[in-house]
Amino acid sequence: MSKKIIVAALAALALGSVAQAQTNFQTFYDFGRKHFTTTLEGFHTDNWGNTFFFIDYDYNNKDGNKVISPNNTYFEIARCLNFWGDSALAPLSLQVEYNGGFGTGGNMAYSFPVNNAFLVGVDYFIHSGDFKNTLNLKLLYKHFVGLESKIPMQFTAVWGLQDLFGLGGLRFSGFADVWCELDHVVFLSEPQLWFQVFDHFNIGGEVEFSYNFAGMEGFHVMPCLGTKWVF
Repeated sequence: MSKKIIVAALAALALGSVAQAQTNFQTFYDFGRKHFTTTLEGFHTDNWGNTFFFIDYDYNNKDGNKVISPNNTYFEIARCLNFWGDSALAPLSLQVEYNGGFGTGGNMAYSFPVNNAFLVGVDYFIHSGDFKNTLNLKLLYKHFVGLESKIPMQFTAVWGLQDLFGLGGLRFSGFADVWCELDHVVFLSEPQLWFQVFDHFNIGGEVEFSYNFAGMEGFHVMPCLGTKWVF
């Protein structure tokens, strides 16, 4: 499960909006795959732009009926560079990104790689006047190591809607990715809905919509329930 939930941009932080630089820890139960997943996620800014990362672990390596360890892990880190915040091109950033991971199946009977992928391209940031509603559009060149791609590109949309329907603490966020592996188009989207119970603790969940993703041919829907702790 990949989670690229970038919560804001540098301009939003400068105005002190609700979307702040943060590190959070998410725990999900995946009803489609029937196991737990944890995600450590961070978004941080500096004078040169912002950095986003997450690390996923799936917990489904079993001894009999008992889960004894994680069986899959996936890591992603993205850096947006922006040195021109005072110009007309302020919404446009350069982006570099790395993806990769490792998995096992059949209670460690076999293993498989999630091939290293290096991406470079542009990010365009759109927002409401109060920065509560944001949209990032990304066009990236994507190079897999050891895996050919007929069209080595990825398009990504990342959104965040804060205080949805006027309800304070309710946030709708998510992403949608489209890319190509070999000669197959892959689609992945994970919209999330969170409600802030108190300062650090959120309850909610996500639904994974995918097409030709992670070895699963065709279209699939995987609902999850979860919690999120913001540090």
